[in-house]
Amino acid sequence: MRITFWGATGEVTGSLHDVQAGGQRVLLDCGLNQGRRKEAEQKNRCLPVPAATVSSVILSHAHIDHSGNLPTLVKDGYRGPIFTTPATIDLCQAMLRDTAFIQAKDAEFVNKRRRKRPRREEATNGEDVEPLYSMEDVEQTLPLFQPVPYYTPQRLNGHLSYECYNAGHILGSSVVVLHERTNGQRVRLAFSGDVGRANLPIIRDPDHLPPVEYLVMESTYGNRLHKDPDAVAGKLAGIINRTCQRGGKIIVPAFAVGRTQQLVLLLHQLANEGRIPNIPLFVDSPLAVDVTKVFRDHPECFDAETRQYLLDGEDPFGFERLRYIRDVADSMRLNDLRGPFVVISASGMCEAGRILHHLRNNLEDPRNTILITGFQAENTLGRKLVEKWEEVPVFGEPLRVRAEVAKLNELSAHADQRELLDWMKPLAPHLKKVFLVHGEPSQTAALQEAIGKEYRLETVIPRRGESFELT
Repeated sequence: MRITFWGATGEVTGSLHDVQAGGQRVLLDCGLNQGRRKEAEQKNRCLPVPAATVSSVILSHAHIDHSGNLPTLVKDGYRGPIFTTPATIDLCQAMLRDTAFIQAKDAEFVNKRRRKRPRREEATNGEDVEPLYSMEDVEQTLPLFQPVPYYTPQRLNGHLSYECYNAGHILGSSVVVLHERTNGQRVRLAFSGDVGRANLPIIRDPDHLPPVEYLVMESTYGNRLHKDPDAVAGKLAGIINRTCQRGGKIIVPAFAVGRTQQLVLLLHQLANEGRIPNIPLFVDSPLAVDVTKVFRDHPECFDAETRQYLLDGEDPFGFERLRYIRDVADSMRLNDLRGPFVVISASGMCEAGRILHHLRNNLEDPRNTILITGFQAENTLGRKLVEKWEEVPVFGEPLRVRAEVAKLNELSAHADQRELLDWMKPLAPHLKKVFLVHGEPSQTAALQEAIGKEYRLETVIPRRGESFELT
């Protein structure tokens, strides 16, 4: 077995790992790179692996930094299977279509502004921005998905198979365990995808894995310890209450998968308990509307607390003051609505979609609050807001950040350093080598050191394009 690392090396986006085993080439994930626009554009358009040489793809979960470049692979000629869990397939049906739609609309918006302001042409070399892929490319991708439930062995060829386990990160997220058996020899490789946390709302806790010799593990929070998630409701209520006292709006960039549903459930609880004012709450994202339906369709993924809502006859993702918005016209009307109210909108890193329009209309008003609820990758607009930049670009226009920027890190769906170390503990006695991916250099280096101290394992931080033989 040979593995080559092409994505999420030294960064948190663009997950893509190339495994050659049993005479086949298998891709673990095929995600979009997000960050510096020009660099991300180059990586996304020019896949490092020829599509014709790929036998199959195994997808860990539906987040776009793991799934979002599958249509480019198909556009390049791939026609093989994409194996993943049933819930992930349902999520990708909505998410990949939404990504293609947003790319087309954002390109249309930017091109229209460029034509009106010729002096800005040099930013795009005078050429129109082209979407990475089209809706037609997505529609060719979706039939390739094949469902593989948790704990169900899937044979890839005579020598290679895999099964997946619950990663506890988002609905349908999985840890992949590959098995190669050749000439009486066995090699087992686990790919963590993104590892979740215990006791978070909605989905079940991460599974423990069977023994493996090699582990590819994420390191998003490899140098951090999360705060107690039990305090999140009080913190969220405080942010909403003080913004309401100013008469402001609470603008919440949130991932449409997972984070939006967590926030809706928390707001439901706070409303039931009378801990926040009686104000309108909007989920302004067609994708979030579709994704929330997928959540309702997969109660088998829920934890006991969320299932209790269903047993009590309640919809955990719906209550009286909450309104889901799909139509553009209804979204635009929010610009003229006086506060206070809450708007949850995608994308979670403020890189595309309706959240950019909400930021454009609300960043410069000191009464408002921008509530950041998840990890913000380096060089994204969300990261600039977290880092308290006084001025940020939105659609190429500089805006002064006068609104309050608040953070709610307690809902992170990524395990922290201690949680990652505890999760891998049962594997440690059997491991020959650990590869750390999906983390910025400072996070990955810190986790490498911690693994060395705690388990005395060889831990490697691979570079982009670096290959390793697994024996």
